[in-house]
Amino acid sequence: MKIICVGRNYAAHVEELKNEKSESPILFLKPDTTILQKNQPFFIPPFSDDIHYEVEVLVKIEKLGKHIQSQFAHKYYSQIGLGIDFTARSVQNELKKKGLPWEKAKAFDGSSLIGEWFDKKTFESLENLSFSLEKNGRKVQVGNTANMLWKIDELISYCSQYFTLKIGDILFTGTPSGVGRVSLEDHLVGYLEEKQVFSVKIK
Repeated sequence: MKIICVGRNYAAHVEELKNEKSESPILFLKPDTTILQKNQPFFIPPFSDDIHYEVEVLVKIEKLGKHIQSQFAHKYYSQIGLGIDFTARSVQNELKKKGLPWEKAKAFDGSSLIGEWFDKKTFESLENLSFSLEKNGRKVQVGNTANMLWKIDELISYCSQYFTLKIGDILFTGTPSGVGRVSLEDHLVGYLEEKQVFSVKIK
């Protein structure tokens, strides 16, 4: 399986990091070694103390597909989740300055937190899905899929033009504004609508 991540899919987040808006989705991949094992803490890696949380709505692919048209994309998934794309921000900034790939900042071991999965029929509308992240009991990120620059089905269609989507692949759909640094002993809790989806300690 592979993890496909979408960058700069919320305008406010693009602005907060002073990035340029893209004319098409920005994609990058993470290997399965990035998946943080359930009920395990996130350990700050030794190569960076500037790790940021980025909460994102997730989609699990359940059907093999290539060159999928947007109007048929809904047939390729039935489960929605929430997770965190942990990012070594200082490392990423240095790589971006040099025009180099982001993998060292995004694809390190344990950098993908994947919470509980829900049947998409649980939610009234995937295009108006609220989600949030709490850090030590205080909301630090609040988002809604209504504010996505590219919707879920559009993303699936776009990704499938470049990568064959396989059963078990996971799509990280982008993070809203409010990203920030984690510190030792922080406690992060993610919510999809009113449902608590994950809880993780920072070590």
